[in-house]
Amino acid sequence: MLARIGEELRRLLGWISVDDAFADLFEGNERYAAIEHEVVESGVARRGLAILTCIDSRIDPLAVFGLEPGDAKILRNAGARVTDDAIRTLALAVATLGVTRIAVVQHTDCAMASASGAELAAAVAAATGSDHPTFDPLAITDQSAALRTDVDVVLGSALLRDGVVVAGLLLDLASGRLTTIVEPRTS
Repeated sequence: MLARIGEELRRLLGWISVDDAFADLFEGNERYAAIEHEVVESGVARRGLAILTCIDSRIDPLAVFGLEPGDAKILRNAGARVTDDAIRTLALAVATLGVTRIAVVQHTDCAMASASGAELAAAVAAATGSDHPTFDPLAITDQSAALRTDVDVVLGSALLRDGVVVAGLLLDLASGRLTTIVEPRTS
């Protein structure tokens, strides 16, 4: 099913030429640039917060938490998993950009939790036309367990100073409500 969705999108969007692939984005940028907007003076997170959440386009992390641009650092990847690159980014945000709190936020109706690792890897293989035996999509079989593991990885990282507070949250897409799965704690 996952590969079929990708194929259908490619078929529907296949009419877009390479030259026009980003035209809609530049049109949107023209509208954005035409309106006066606040530019925060520095890259420091005003609320001392970093949010690691999923790439799912139904999630607006700032809106979910009632935040404004400049309040938090937003990291996104498939499934909101704590990867080496997420740790790299969090380490820099903590060391240089005022982050003292980290929320790892997964969500309901996530493709990473509704398909197996084998199915996700097969979708990538089908899309690329070749197998990638070392590819691990980091599928989620149990969101609570994945959140506990990922919070432990953050707290156990030698790249993050002691005292950073980390929590594991689950966003219900239908209601917009957050549930604490892993209580806030520090190393």
